[in-house]
Amino acid sequence: MPSIQTNGLTKVFGEDVVAVDDLDLTIEEGEIFGFLGPNGAGKSTTINMLLDFIRPTEGSAQVLGIDAQEEPKRIRERIGVLPEGFGYDGNLTAREYVEWTIQTKGASDDPAEILDEVGILDDADRKVGGYSKGMQQRLAFGMSLVGDPDLLILDEPSSGLDPNGIQHMREVIRERADDGTTVFFSSHILSEVEAVCDRVGVMNEGRMVAVDTIDSLRDQAGGTATIDLECASEPDNFGLGSVGGVVDVTVEESVLSVEVEDPSVKVDVVEHVSDQADVVDILSESTSLEELFNTYTGGGRDSDRAAGEAEGDGLAEPQEVSA
Repeated sequence: MPSIQTNGLTKVFGEDVVAVDDLDLTIEEGEIFGFLGPNGAGKSTTINMLLDFIRPTEGSAQVLGIDAQEEPKRIRERIGVLPEGFGYDGNLTAREYVEWTIQTKGASDDPAEILDEVGILDDADRKVGGYSKGMQQRLAFGMSLVGDPDLLILDEPSSGLDPNGIQHMREVIRERADDGTTVFFSSHILSEVEAVCDRVGVMNEGRMVAVDTIDSLRDQAGGTATIDLECASEPDNFGLGSVGGVVDVTVEESVLSVEVEDPSVKVDVVEHVSDQADVVDILSESTSLEELFNTYTGGGRDSDRAAGEAEGDGLAEPQEVSA
């Protein structure tokens, strides 16, 4: 049974502002799913419909096999949520917040274990008003873990975290997924999405424009790739122009850089050069997730703004719809 299933999910605000347009999405049990898209793409609106904070105009959503609009309370008992921009009463301690969450969910967790899992046990009895933004984010993450949820919905979970905090959160997410928890992971930090997610979905202008593994999206998007070969002596181009799929060859000191139209050509390049020179190191670059993101969204709103300025149309950018 899928952990999340939407069919034709649509949300229209006002007369004609389509925030989410006919969304069909399936997320399997135990999967870590990255949810990407530029500002205003419809990500937050989608999450709010899954949580029944707003109602869809059309379509349906099932979370853990339960209709999100008919029985939202049953869903909330089995999920953990880390919302973007979580607010606190600064007079309470982290321990008090976790204890309150445990009581609210009717769970039996040990507050100390939760706080230790997210790395703030030593500061458990400090008032949260004195926490850094990163520590507050760790606390919010810990609260989402209470009750061993079947599904975690994380909206910008790395916000405010330093690199160590991001790495720690990544490890906790992977451990939870390995134990069967499904993770729905919305983030603008593309490197973190690439590091932890099994599949990604890309939203743009309210529609899902791509869903697959990152490797498969790279294959579908096409584009060139680069391989750098360090040679024992200064190389030349070794006649690489005759190798099918080679786009460009440059030589700088002992490094031969070869641009190819398809990643599969890299093997042919290495074999061709190895027959003529001593290759001591190989560096291979694939299309980055940032490049894929731009490919599938057309650059998002920044690209639209730049195009409008170039044309001198003077039109104001549409305001982002917020749920």
